[in-house]
Amino acid sequence: MTYEETLDYLYHQMPEYQRIGDKAYKPGLDNSLALDKIFDHPHRLYKTIHVGGTNGKGSTSHLLAAILQESGYKVGLYTSPHLIDFRERIRVNGEMISREFVVDFVEKYKEQFEPVMPSFFELTMEMAFLYFASQEVDVAVIEVGLGGRLDSTNIISPDLCVITNIGFDHMKQLGNTLPKIAAEKAGIIKPYTPVVIGEMGNTEVTQIFIDKAQSIEAPIVFAELSLSKFIAERKDSGWLFHAAGYPDIKGGLKGLAQDKNARTVLTAVEVLLEAGYNISKNAVYEGFENIIPITGLMGRWQQLQTSPRIICDIAHNAHGIRYVAEQLQQEDWDRLHIVFGMANDKDIDAVLALMPQKGTYYFTRASVERALDQKLLAEKAGTYGLKGDRFSTVAEAVKAAKENADKNDLVFIGGSSFIVADALPLFI
Repeated sequence: MTYEETLDYLYHQMPEYQRIGDKAYKPGLDNSLALDKIFDHPHRLYKTIHVGGTNGKGSTSHLLAAILQESGYKVGLYTSPHLIDFRERIRVNGEMISREFVVDFVEKYKEQFEPVMPSFFELTMEMAFLYFASQEVDVAVIEVGLGGRLDSTNIISPDLCVITNIGFDHMKQLGNTLPKIAAEKAGIIKPYTPVVIGEMGNTEVTQIFIDKAQSIEAPIVFAELSLSKFIAERKDSGWLFHAAGYPDIKGGLKGLAQDKNARTVLTAVEVLLEAGYNISKNAVYEGFENIIPITGLMGRWQQLQTSPRIICDIAHNAHGIRYVAEQLQQEDWDRLHIVFGMANDKDIDAVLALMPQKGTYYFTRASVERALDQKLLAEKAGTYGLKGDRFSTVAEAVKAAKENADKNDLVFIGGSSFIVADALPLFI
């Protein structure tokens, strides 16, 4: 098979949650354990760090990978979803997995893994584990896909677990209350393994984490309580962070929520140091400032063009969109243009209620089955005072926004990671 044929096989023979949603969701670890047995448990050959949470887990995973790499470790990084290239999901020291490995993996092991009937995520996770072993990484940062307790990544035995925060998302699978969602996310906490909680949430959520950790004797650290003298300042050039022993850290990510991610990561670094990791202060500074060139991270308040200024962000639920909406209000612009679309399984009303009414909207749909129809989105948005035109593709919506925007205007592209994924190739 060619690389393109291999991807087509992976996307269409294996149910892919990113593409089709609920129909691809396979709760439970049976498939993952069966696959892992086939490949002789490759993740046991290196250290791992497990990162979960509702939002911020991608930024947190990339920051940790960047810092560890700058400390001299050979670092595997497994994240999802990808935006442009499937290979973004699997990286070693920032370099994407080779096309040859992807093709060889499917061709060589097809007869062995097909009887398991794995999902797309389960199979690509095992591909990542095997690739990291072949590359002899020292440590791999593994991002949870969905939830935690029943997520296929929850077969690893990490040195550290990180849970960034708890918000409403994937309620059909995880529950419709924050305590229920927290209980699922807390499922990645392992016996005797330290866990860092980025944001405590309400008292019920906090207690769920405490109870889970205590029940299996896992040391628990709350970033909001443990990080001494943490200060986050927003400058024109981006974030400037300060903590005990770490004055003047420049943040390469400019989104409004990155102060919370920074506090989480700095706390995680302290825990890793206590666990025997060799992480230099210089690596922390370099990792924060140069996260994008080190890891290739995209889609986090990313500037795509300067005149007019065009920004994209993959925030896709109310918990994440509230930061985007606030940041849009704080930016300088003469007029605001918003290229906007959503997935059909999100809490549409909760997101639309947060979006600024002053903007001109370009309602559109991404090129995935889960995309919400732009007509339905526009109609519902109208009830929240959000007005604009409808476009059948992201490319058409972006083209219209660019044509209508003057040099001092701001164009924002978002509402879904799928919208950003369709938009990014237009600026390469």
